[in-house]
Amino acid sequence: MSKSLKLYGLTGVSAVALLTAAYNFADRNVAPMPSEVSFVAADAGSPDMMFIAAARAEAAADAKRIGLGREALPEEIAAWDLDVAPDGTGLPVGSGSVLDGEEVFIAQCAVCHGDFAEGVGNWPKLAGGDGTLADEDPLKTVGSYWPYLSTAWDYVHRSMPYGAAQTLSTDETYAIVAYILYSNFIVEDDFVLSNENFLEVEMPNANGFIVDDRPETEYPRFSEAACMEDCKDSVEITMRAAVLDVTPEDEGEAEAKEAMEEANTGADAEEANEQTAIADTASEPEAETAALDMGLVEDGEQVFRQCKACHQVGEGAQNRVGPQLNGVMGREMAAVDSFRYSKTLEQMGADGMVWNEETMAEFMEDPRGYIKGTKMSFAGLRKDEDIAAVTEYLKSFSQ
Repeated sequence: MSKSLKLYGLTGVSAVALLTAAYNFADRNVAPMPSEVSFVAADAGSPDMMFIAAARAEAAADAKRIGLGREALPEEIAAWDLDVAPDGTGLPVGSGSVLDGEEVFIAQCAVCHGDFAEGVGNWPKLAGGDGTLADEDPLKTVGSYWPYLSTAWDYVHRSMPYGAAQTLSTDETYAIVAYILYSNFIVEDDFVLSNENFLEVEMPNANGFIVDDRPETEYPRFSEAACMEDCKDSVEITMRAAVLDVTPEDEGEAEAKEAMEEANTGADAEEANEQTAIADTASEPEAETAALDMGLVEDGEQVFRQCKACHQVGEGAQNRVGPQLNGVMGREMAAVDSFRYSKTLEQMGADGMVWNEETMAEFMEDPRGYIKGTKMSFAGLRKDEDIAAVTEYLKSFSQ
């Protein structure tokens, strides 16, 4: 026999042996396809739900045949069924105060969200943002955006703290949520949140959401024939695009406008001179302010670093967890219109109290002792020289 015939014969025998081994392996180890697939009736729900139900039925059949797994016990399902609905359904019995919440929050949450819920780095801010939802870059926090308190409670209880989810007790969760509410000026510092008063808390943006009814109200209109003429009985001008100067004016209005411009052009010279004299008087230099101790200002800038997490000063300063402090020295208390102060501080401002060296020193030494209900959890400055330095530093932004 030639060498080529021996080679071909050996190859053929090897191929037959390999195919036989593969067939035997598949026959012993590969599970056969199920002969039947169970589907739910068409009226049991959407096509997606039909598919899911069929998949579950098939998986259950496979598990039973193979002998893997078992149905979840009621107590096991309950352990994962932790959601709380806006109407309070699912809310467990418990309570927690703002003061207790501050301690738990600092220990468990502040590393990401800051001591005052102001956020650290790129971690979410939980407080502030009041009145910003219409801005180009809105700040969405528990106070400015969330419509339901249940969302905050449910998320904290199920997902926090980061890396140790579901380690908080029910009372600790109530306390943390109470502190977050306090940080957003929704409750006072003596507030205690519980399952009994949970639904009494009114969230600022509770009415800021609407039901999406577009499938019923708008979508049908898209399939209607478009109206091309006589679509309305009458058309009338309700507003005027004065800035763009595109709204046509009737003849009477045009004449009145022209007459007014002529009258303004021919204004009486004596009246103009009188206005000039008033302007000159108003532009007289004011009395010189006291000179700043620049060395003390520099020291105050260093101490003020403890305050920057909540307060801003200088060009472009904005309200954060606390109000911006430009012009604070000599200003009436609680005078920043766009910031929500505690009721006590608002009353002090209404009584005519002003931030000066004396009042600022008392406040910085013991914020909570000086103003009951203040949101500041900062313990205060203990050194008189630090208080004097920060006061001088704030003066530099008040002249």
